[in-house]
Amino acid sequence: MSSSTQVAKPPSRDENDQEVSLNVMLQMRSSFYGNAYVHPVRHLERNGAMNSRPPVMEVIPSADSSENAVLQSHPTIVPGASLLLALRLSARPILLIGGGLVASQRLYFLLESDAHITLISPSPLHPSIQHRVDDPITSRQITWLDRPFLGREDSVKVKDFDLVMTAIDNNELSKEVCDLCREERVMVNVADIPPQCDFYFGAQLRRGPLQILISTGGMGPRAGAMIRDIILDSLPDNLEESIQGIGLLRGDLRKRAPGVGGTLGQERMDWMKETCDKWGLDQMKRFNDDSLRRRILDQGWENRKIIGPNEIDTSYGVNVRGLVSLDKVVQLGSTINWGSAVGGMVIGASVAVVGTMYLIRTGVIKA
Repeated sequence: MSSSTQVAKPPSRDENDQEVSLNVMLQMRSSFYGNAYVHPVRHLERNGAMNSRPPVMEVIPSADSSENAVLQSHPTIVPGASLLLALRLSARPILLIGGGLVASQRLYFLLESDAHITLISPSPLHPSIQHRVDDPITSRQITWLDRPFLGREDSVKVKDFDLVMTAIDNNELSKEVCDLCREERVMVNVADIPPQCDFYFGAQLRRGPLQILISTGGMGPRAGAMIRDIILDSLPDNLEESIQGIGLLRGDLRKRAPGVGGTLGQERMDWMKETCDKWGLDQMKRFNDDSLRRRILDQGWENRKIIGPNEIDTSYGVNVRGLVSLDKVVQLGSTINWGSAVGGMVIGASVAVVGTMYLIRTGVIKA
């Protein structure tokens, strides 16, 4: 992996700190691999003990292969999972109680999600938090109240926030905050006390628009971080470019075929999926080229065809390797034509001068 790749990681965390998903991503214990539906087989023994081996992955034909496959494609339900969601917190009010190391980690992810954080904690703050409070940019997202949180008697009410998080050493106050949130139906996370958590933070990594969350359900945060690093090392370079390219092509397609749902919406989704599959993740970074996207839509979508990298019509001025646009081809042709004309004039003038000098020397023409 190139050394220039920057990965957003939180500050180092205590191994005993609980995981929470703030990049709260939907944890689907089933996924698609190629054209086969993959799901884990229940791996709990009948007596409730968990098998020491990882769950076996059972492959079932996709639902569209045959009518019979539909009856066999229902994955086994394995209870106990968390629902991992990607929460859009931009400008949403979040209450963070605490000013230590764990609170600094919570603050890091909240700032990246563009939330507005009300921070309640007496000074001194953890150096990382103090830096964010003093920074002229990140401070715009933070309202800091330099005092302890007073529980039910506090003028700040949990009902006014979308999420509440506590990272303090006072267990009684933490439980009171949890009770307040449960009464007001506000989701809460109390650091290091799983029964008082409605959500967990997991090990996360970010590369541009790509975000990945690893959750162990609060069992082993350090194991989650180790798994995250394994995934990070296996990701291809310039993956961000491919994801950005996909987003651009999808946006252009929506402009040509606007609307939500219905036959057109399904057609659009199917075409986009099959086009991505045909190009592959590495080749999709070429979608960042405006001319190439236009040709893919002109030759593919408009004709309801799926075309790959080797099927682009280069006669329209698109070179799959060089991505030469049509206007450049026209410009090049014009340059060649002008060059030919100028070259012909120069050669003609040279021949005329040489011929005239020869005739003067031979006396045919008198100077």
